[in-house]
Amino acid sequence: MPRGHDRLPRAYRRREPCGQRHRLPSRTRSAARRGRDRRSRTRRQAVSRWMHGFPQAIKDLSDAKGLPTTQGSPLLVGQITGQDSLMAERMRAAGAIIIGKTNTPEFGLGSQSYNPVFGATRNAFDPSRTAGGSSGGAAAALAMRMLPVADGSDMMGSLRNPAAFNHVIGFRPSFGRVPGLAADPFGQQLATNGPMGRTVEDVARLLETQSGFDSRVPLSLGEPLVPAGGDIATALERDVGGLKIGWMGDWRGYLAMETGILPLCETALARFTDLGCEVETVDLPFDPETLWDSWTTLRHWAVAGNLGAHYADPASRALLKPEARWEIERGLRLSAQAIHVANVQRGDAYRAWSALFERFDYLAMPSAQVFPFDVETHWPHEIAGRTMDSYHRWMEVVIPASMLGAPAISLPTRSSDAGLPMGFQLIGKPRDDWGVLQLARAFETVGGDLAILPPALGV
Repeated sequence: MPRGHDRLPRAYRRREPCGQRHRLPSRTRSAARRGRDRRSRTRRQAVSRWMHGFPQAIKDLSDAKGLPTTQGSPLLVGQITGQDSLMAERMRAAGAIIIGKTNTPEFGLGSQSYNPVFGATRNAFDPSRTAGGSSGGAAAALAMRMLPVADGSDMMGSLRNPAAFNHVIGFRPSFGRVPGLAADPFGQQLATNGPMGRTVEDVARLLETQSGFDSRVPLSLGEPLVPAGGDIATALERDVGGLKIGWMGDWRGYLAMETGILPLCETALARFTDLGCEVETVDLPFDPETLWDSWTTLRHWAVAGNLGAHYADPASRALLKPEARWEIERGLRLSAQAIHVANVQRGDAYRAWSALFERFDYLAMPSAQVFPFDVETHWPHEIAGRTMDSYHRWMEVVIPASMLGAPAISLPTRSSDAGLPMGFQLIGKPRDDWGVLQLARAFETVGGDLAILPPALGV
């Protein structure tokens, strides 16, 4: 029987002598030819998609169809997701093959990726230390070449801190650039999804895949990321000579900073002078304690709203980590007036930082206040002899971009004398995502490969 004979429409099945060519009626031959053309066209289109065949593991705060979303909590173990998140849907449509999830701290709270479900994610450059968080699993997998690019999310540096801790690149986009479906699409404007990669071009390509307006997300941005008609690689090239970069360092001593971080960042920034940029030290334009008060109020409010139902049930409350209960309890005590005041303070800070952007094109500061620390330590309780009064005070350096809703990229510096990774942030005006990526690309051209190989990979 000719090959494929049993798959033909019954009316056209005929037995023929062995060796005799099986000939279909012309109507069927035409349909078969059209089918082959369609399949060939589909294959060409699939291969042309940027992420065609990429293995991807989605951060375990985001849904991926057919996989569990535990958010690192024993309360959610065993739940299988029936559909993709908007971001995962866009990555899958671009050709990605979603094979699993990447680790995160419980409910994404904290910049150390440990939880009671999967344990701790270890640093790619020193497995005795943390990979950071909350996108720690994504950053470590990226650094270890387990993934070509990675997704993550960022409320308080969760794309930037783990990028710095693992010698990769993490980009927090402008608020609304990468939309996500949420029960409250108007109130919470602190967190966003975004891309990570080993090169600036990869980060830009993944960001283009993730971004774009969605009618279900009222604050999502509709303008194109890439300049009209521009090829991504070509559009990233820019003469950055004459740009002014404001270096904020440790905010004139306000931030506790582990010894060695500032010199690494300042050495990296010197590359911009080689490119013709002007780098100048600048003061914070807004009182940092007021900014912190506003931040913590809005964060308490957001966490209490998201996790309040778990807290309300004594049985599930007992399974929440102490830091989650701390956030929720403070959120539940907030008055409407306190939330209003925090939003007004945030508006004041936005205007002050916007005025600073009239003087500088971009701002720079470290991506973290400590080097990667012991993986058994949940969070640093002191830095340089100064006590941290909360589980996230040690990451205060990342909150300006989060409060502004501004684009910020973390780029690797060279390693410390002890071989530990670090990074620095470049922050742009809100919606100037492409400008930040262009400046980062210029830095990459004079610095060479930024994402160096971990020692475990034989280098």
